[in-house]
Amino acid sequence: MDILFLDGLPPTTGKGGIVRLLIETGDMNPARIGKIALHGGMATVEVPDGWAARLVRALDGAQVETRHIRAWRQVDDEGNGHHHTHFAQLRRWLTLEAEAERQQQRDTAESEHSLTRLVQRGEDVGLGGHILVRLAPRNEQAQLPWTKLTVGSPVILREEGADNAPSWRGVVSRITTQMVELALNQSPEPDGAAPTFRVDPASDEVVRQRMQRALAQVEAASGNRLAELRQVLLGEREAEFIANYAVPPLHHDCAELNPSQQAAIRHALSAADVGIIHGPPGTGKTTTVAALIVTAVAQGYRVLACAPSNLAVDNLAERLAAANVAIVRLGHPVRILPGLQTYTLDALVERQADYRQAQKLRKEAFGLRAQAGKQRRARPMPGEKRSLRQEADDMLDEARLLEAVAVERVLDQTSVILSTLTAIDSAILGQREFDLCVIDEAGQSVEPATWIPLPRAQRLVLAGDHQQLPPTILSAEAKSEGFGASLLEQVMQRDGAQVARRLDVQYRMHAQIMGFSAAEFYDGTLQAAAVVQGHLLCDLPGVARNELTETAVTFIDTAGASYDELQLDDSASRSNPQEAALVVSKVQQLSAAGVHADDIAVITPYAAQVQYLREQLPAAVEIGSVDGFQGREKEAVIISLVRSNPEGNVGFLAETRRMNVALTRARRKLIVIGDSATITAHPFYARMIDYFDAIGAYHSVWEEMS
Repeated sequence: MDILFLDGLPPTTGKGGIVRLLIETGDMNPARIGKIALHGGMATVEVPDGWAARLVRALDGAQVETRHIRAWRQVDDEGNGHHHTHFAQLRRWLTLEAEAERQQQRDTAESEHSLTRLVQRGEDVGLGGHILVRLAPRNEQAQLPWTKLTVGSPVILREEGADNAPSWRGVVSRITTQMVELALNQSPEPDGAAPTFRVDPASDEVVRQRMQRALAQVEAASGNRLAELRQVLLGEREAEFIANYAVPPLHHDCAELNPSQQAAIRHALSAADVGIIHGPPGTGKTTTVAALIVTAVAQGYRVLACAPSNLAVDNLAERLAAANVAIVRLGHPVRILPGLQTYTLDALVERQADYRQAQKLRKEAFGLRAQAGKQRRARPMPGEKRSLRQEADDMLDEARLLEAVAVERVLDQTSVILSTLTAIDSAILGQREFDLCVIDEAGQSVEPATWIPLPRAQRLVLAGDHQQLPPTILSAEAKSEGFGASLLEQVMQRDGAQVARRLDVQYRMHAQIMGFSAAEFYDGTLQAAAVVQGHLLCDLPGVARNELTETAVTFIDTAGASYDELQLDDSASRSNPQEAALVVSKVQQLSAAGVHADDIAVITPYAAQVQYLREQLPAAVEIGSVDGFQGREKEAVIISLVRSNPEGNVGFLAETRRMNVALTRARRKLIVIGDSATITAHPFYARMIDYFDAIGAYHSVWEEMS
């Protein structure tokens, strides 16, 4: 039997609908249809040998309701055992990660997440036809309890107290002390007459399903462009570059880029398959990626631009919008920066006449539903309520068709579509393919997510830095087996010299702040631009000159001072109160010298230390984990290493890429506080302290006490 894959199916599609599709559109005898399995919006179908190819020709792009589906077949080529094993391992890791996520939710107190005994206070239509449902406590004077739910959190809305209660998936679009507003894809229709609701956090199964679909499609690819890209990315074939490629002049917006940035763009454009832009901290990677896209668009390319996080996509979108590139930002509006709302698919579709007509139909439909649900003194005619609901459903179906037309028009008119990797949806993009796919911050993406856009790409550019934070992995087992290695990291380690170009001028840090990371992670090739190589805090307006502000780096060694780390019995995290007190003292000294509180950040790898410091320092001083500062910077950064123990146990300070991020967030002043007797048990930290000593930055805590 052959295996046929169908993707982008409407959520209402069942096995019966697939059988009808195969019969009516694929001209197939129903007796020859084998086992059908549904996986979210994807289905696999067993068909007789020889049938899969003809069904792909008939079904790929076929319209089902308002969607154009994708169809492909699984082909078993000789010699493909390597990539089959590879993808089987990825699927296993996804399963382990899903279980780790569920366990984390089980371990967290329900009161920190769920909201219960809520009543509906209103309903409206938001961007893109999302149903906005407002919920609040039954007592109008009561407030919502504290919750970890925030804007953008995926949730499930359920009716309380009913057997087999219906549920609706959505995201939090607004939350205050009095109410929570959810953006749903459909209006909730509870069974009870006066229902109460609960809102629970939802594991993002949609994301996991999209990764599973991508793995299935990439693994099954044979004899097409996707198969060629897979071979290059997995090291089964060498990446090719166009020989004697005459790179057209870069777009005029690129004129101010430095030579390494321009060379990286030209190299990426000459890649026949895959190119990499390697951007160490502060080297203007996202600026370079935006310039690459601007140049590609000027040459007539259609571009799919992606990143693992909404913030990374928004950063790229802001630069492209400033360059007057026609862009469409995919994704839920509540997860996108306010300044980019006008570029969202939802907002652009709203300007279309078809969409405005769809909105009118929706409002009429909601009116009919409300009318059907009203209690009346006179008994309604038999079937009247059912008729009203059916009429409303017909109006909503027509509205969906009109909206689909509007979406197609907007997407057809744009040069660049931007999306997070896991928001790429065949239900929206249909069969669209792109001349170039660019993935920014690719080092922070798990491999399955990186494959999602690949079936749509002719060429691929990965941009990022495998020497900074890797993807976040919850499953210890999956992480230990290699799930934390991004596709960017794997290609860089195997083929980096051939496929990558490194940016070598950084525009953030004083040369001494940069020096250790440049030597440790970037072969000493990183240079500080002239405008930053000697800048200090004392150069800022209103900042006094003293030992702290006239130097770029300070390391304070707490060895021998009994600044012992603490671990609470119920937490794996650690704190160091004496070290925290020293951090507070340094913040106060910086403030006294005239450094603004919002120019100071405190970074520490342990959540318990973060919490302790937040209780001691002004709110204007940003305090957070290393992960929260990736891609960001401050004029002055203080790092509290926390670890101090006689065993020399550094814990996850051993993840040196995390420390690379921490050490490269400061522009003019870096202060590191730690116990050399503990941390030098790790060779990386021994070299770090040697570097600090060599530049005259080393100080003992006893100097602070004298």
